[in-house]
This record gives sequence, structure tokens and C-alpha cells, in this order.
Amino acid sequence: AVVQRRVRGNGWKRNGDGEKLKVFIQVNTSREEQKSGCMPEALLPLADIITSECDGLELAGVMTIGAFGYDWSQGVNPDFVELIECRKRLSDHLGKDDLEISMGMSDDFDRAIEMGSTNVRVGSKIF
Repeated sequence: AVVQRRVRGNGWKRNGDGEKLKVFIQVNTSREEQKSGCMPEALLPLADIITSECDGLELAGVMTIGAFGYDWSQGVNPDFVELIECRKRLSDHLGKDDLEISMGMSDDFDRAIEMGSTNVRVGSKIF
């Protein structure tokens, strides 16, 4: 409910040139209290609000920040698997097959790309 109120706020007006602002919905795939983002089960209702009520926004995809320090020797990161499943549900729901996936950061971006990430965040490896 809090997320829905924020999305519906006045801060999402067109930027003046008619271009829509591309946004990703952050999904809290690790379900950690200290992390932001919607829970996976809230993804579709939130996407519906963005696509139907926020004229200045274009839903570009989904993103997550997985649990810190995942041990890859245990297999694929379940947070990344969850996001891939979320993207599939959202794609089916909206009838869009071009939704992007942003997962992976400096320490695991290579594995995220292998799993299908189209965007990564690599700040600490650059600076």
C-alpha cells in the first residue's frame, strides 16, 4: 500500500519533452527487511498501476539486489532465479516480451549476465 501511494504521487509527471521516464520495479527477492522493493507477490498489481495510471513512466523491467555474499558453490543464486520468474510472470501479464532484467552487482555481475541479466551495477569495481 505504501509503494502504491508513492507511485501514484505527483512526482511522476512528464519531464517536459514528452519522453517517458524508463523505470524498473525493484523486487525484494531475498525478502530481507532492510531492503526496499516490492515483494514478488505485489509485482503485478504495482505494474498495473504504473502502466495504467502513470502516463510519464514506461515500465522497462524488473530489478533486484540479492542477498549479500551469496555462496555460488551452493548453486545458482535463488534471488536471481526468483527475479527471472517474476519477469516471466510480468511479461505474460502485460503481453510484453521486451522487459529487461537488472540483477548483479560488482561481485556477481558475470554470473548474473550468464543467467540473463540485461543490466548490471558495477560501481565498486570501477571506483
